[in-house]
Parts: sequence; structure tokens; C-alpha cells
Amino acid sequence: MGVLLKIALAVGVLSFITFVALFGQLPALRKTPIGWLQRVLCLHIPNGMRAIDRHTTGGRITIKSKRLGRYLFYEKNPIVLIIFLALMTGSAVLFLWNAIPELPTRLIVPIPFLVSQPYLFTWLCVRHNDHYITPSNHTDRLHDYPYDDALFSANNICSTCNLTKPARSKHCSLCGTCVAMCDHHCPWINNCVGRGNYRYFLALLLSLGVMDLYGAYLSYWLLQPWFKLHRGGGFFTQQYWDDTFQVMVIAINAGGLSIAGVGMLTIATAALPFGLLGYHCYLIWAGMTTNESQKWADLREDMADGFCFKGSREELRTHQRLRKYGHGSAGHANGGGNPALHAWSDETEVHIPWPVSSDQIVVRTMDGRPPRGQEALWRQVWSLNDVENLYDLGGWDNFAHMLKGN
Repeated sequence: MGVLLKIALAVGVLSFITFVALFGQLPALRKTPIGWLQRVLCLHIPNGMRAIDRHTTGGRITIKSKRLGRYLFYEKNPIVLIIFLALMTGSAVLFLWNAIPELPTRLIVPIPFLVSQPYLFTWLCVRHNDHYITPSNHTDRLHDYPYDDALFSANNICSTCNLTKPARSKHCSLCGTCVAMCDHHCPWINNCVGRGNYRYFLALLLSLGVMDLYGAYLSYWLLQPWFKLHRGGGFFTQQYWDDTFQVMVIAINAGGLSIAGVGMLTIATAALPFGLLGYHCYLIWAGMTTNESQKWADLREDMADGFCFKGSREELRTHQRLRKYGHGSAGHANGGGNPALHAWSDETEVHIPWPVSSDQIVVRTMDGRPPRGQEALWRQVWSLNDVENLYDLGGWDNFAHMLKGN
């Protein structure tokens, strides 16, 4: 009993720490206790340990840990993927070896399908690299999405790949390449989640959660003969909870590590894939990726500081033509040149078919003033409600577009 309780406690603590580390930096959680814990976990505690190391070993442990940390977190490596597969495989083998002889056929039939799905979708996520932007597919990727001139502007060159960044793309330092419609780099699959494998990543989360729930159900089914509550009092009485705890102790002892231990593991870990799946469903419904949600959060902060201005593409195009041919003021933005007009010209602008169109251009200035000489063309915006998301096709259409994977 003591060992199982320690395992359950350890799993619960690790799940909570993982949740804090992964989600604590999300804009919605930055100013919550989760965000505070994330800073304590990832910033203050490491800083304190480095200070202790400097006084005790002269910083030798810090140097070695930095090398290990650089390899684990800043270089593409399969360690997390191997741990993930080993934990999943070991738990499944341990549970099924002892559970199969005790289960009826009707409960055994779904097992091969449910257990195989996470492996299948992990393999699809890992092997997929069509979303890597290379010189050979660069032209095609430039025509995937139009530039919205709010989050993504044309003629933005990646300093590492030396290629023009397509709209919705991002350079991944771990993968060493720009990624089309990049969502995030996932160490669990040792790959970036982006255009093409996003749907497999969602299927992986769903299949993991379903497998965990089914494993928890099978564990409960096997242990239910020992779950015989003696309801001597009401739900809120001490007697009720004493009886419940006693019954759980008996059931856990009867199930042992292979049944009760794995059952508690599946219950504790099911929340993580379902939580991630729910978050990504929200992002898809809102028409953005994890990378874009961060960009929108940064834009919102700049709006709150009064640095954002919105203009009409057509009006700015007209102004550009007049300026080009010498009919009108050659207005200059703060610091020289109009930042909204650097990204395109009438001769080079590429028109990409897209179900949604927008006439907006959003710029950020350094001093909170609109581009000089063009004040009448810009209006200050203070809220994201005043800016259109060009990539939001509507909830269900967003899901349909994502499922196509192209």
C-alpha cells in the first residue's frame, strides 16, 4: 500500500509540474498562480541553485548542467520521445499481462485497436517533415496563405535559412529550418507540429486520452468486487469517508502494482492529453496556432501601450502610387520610411486565393505616433476586437481546413 501511494503521489506531482511548465507561460495564465509557479519552477529555483553552486563548486555543476540542458532542450534529440514510448509500452505490457486472463472477451476486443492508435499517430507525427520549408518547396509554401499585414508581412527574410518567410511560418532552432504553419516544437514527438502533421498530433492526443480512460475503466472493472462501500453515514460525514478510504485500501492491495498502480497512472495522466487537446481545439476554433496566439498576445500588449495603428490597404496603395510618381507628400514613418509599405509594391505583390479577405494593415511604432506625414491614413487601435484575423474562416471551416492538412 505504501509503495502504491508513493507511486500515485509521484505521478500526480509530475503531472502537475509538467502542466505548470508547459502552460505557465500562456498569456491567459501569466498573471495567475500557475504563471507564478512556472516562474518559480523555471526561473527562480534554477537561479538559486546556480548561486549555491558558485559558492560551493565554483560553478562546475552549472557548466555541466548547462551542457545537458542545452542538449535536452535546445537541440533536437529523441530522449523525451524514448521516455514517452517506454513509459507507455511498459505500463501497457505490465497491465495487460496480468489483466487479460481476468477480462471477458467483450472487454478484450477493443484493446488492440486502442493500444495501437497512439503508436500509429506518434509514428505519423515523427516521420512527417513535409512542413519543413526548403528551397525546393519554398515557392509552393509562399502560396499557402496570404500575408495578413498584422502578424505576418511579406519580404521578411529568415536570417538562418536565407529564404523569405511564408505567412504563418516560423523558424525552429531545434529542427534547424523554417516550418510551414508552425504551431510549436513538441519534444514528445521530436518534431515540430505544423502544416500537414497537425491533424496527426490532435489524433495522438485524443488516442492517448481514450486509451488512458479505457485502461482506468478496466482497472476499475477488475477491482470492483472489492469496492463495497458500507454507507453508514451521509456523504459529508467522517464515517462515510473513513469507509471509502478503507475500501480503496483493500482494492489497491488486491490489484497490486500491475492493476491498481497502472490504473492510478492512467487516471492521473489522462488529464494532460485531454487538456492539450481542448486547448488546441480552442486555437483551431479561433483560427490561430500556438505561435500565432503568442503573437496576438504581444500585439495586445503593444495596443495597451498605445503603439499600434491600423490603416486601409487600398488607401495606402493609392498613397504609394502618388508618392511614387511625385504627386503627393512623400511622408516618412517614424525613423524613416513607411513600415507598412516596405512589404509590398504593386509590381511584386502576390495574390493568393483565400476565402477571407481583409483591407487592413497594422503597424507598430516606437513612439506611439502614426507614420509622419500620413496621420490621416492611420487610426490608433486599442483592442484586438478592432483587428481582423485573416486566418479565421469560422469555427467549423477552421476544423475542416486543419483536417485537410494541406
